[in-house]
Amino acid sequence: MGTMKPRVPTGLYAITDSGLTPPATLVASVEAAILGGAVMVQYREKLAPMAERLAQARSLQSVCSAAGVPLLINDDATLAKRVGAAGVHLGQSDGSASEARQLLGYDAIIGITCHADPALAKTAMEAGADYLAFGRFFNSSTKPEAPAAPTGILAQAKRFNLPVTAIGGITTENGEQLIRAGADLLAVVGGLFGDSPEAIKQKAQEFQRLFTSHHPLFSTPDNRSSQK
Repeated sequence: MGTMKPRVPTGLYAITDSGLTPPATLVASVEAAILGGAVMVQYREKLAPMAERLAQARSLQSVCSAAGVPLLINDDATLAKRVGAAGVHLGQSDGSASEARQLLGYDAIIGITCHADPALAKTAMEAGADYLAFGRFFNSSTKPEAPAAPTGILAQAKRFNLPVTAIGGITTENGEQLIRAGADLLAVVGGLFGDSPEAIKQKAQEFQRLFTSHHPLFSTPDNRSSQK
């Protein structure tokens, strides 16, 4: 089949939010999440002026790059290109995956929101998505308007042979059931951020423990569960 697609990691996917990670604490919060074990980060900021978004994204790219953790930019492939981010996450109304692929290149990670709809997931797969995002699974303070998704969609999505991300109201208390249901990534906003760096790090560690305990990838002896 030629070249392998970019490997999307398995584990905690930390997503920023201007209310929970304001400019003053953004970098420290993301650093804490990565120290705790977050395997991927998404910069999500829709309201700030472009200059501010560019500066913040550059700072996060520096942190993520140093840690070897992919940074994705929410909704903005051009910004991802400008800061050298690993990829982009696209909602259903955020431009086409093919245009993002053309701009960012073959190695970029492109994730697509599929809500709870297998038809959207099939379209995303055919458009070249690297992971499929489903949710919300629980009540979400950051996206209260998002439609609810049944956990069964995670198992159904396995037929697309792409990493599956769960999002929406996820905490260290309810994350286990989603991993058991088939989630490869837990995308977490409020259940992670909005706290001190030490508390963020501890929550990230708890999320990663859920993966090492319950995700099939970590059931082999030579995996990252041996790491602190």
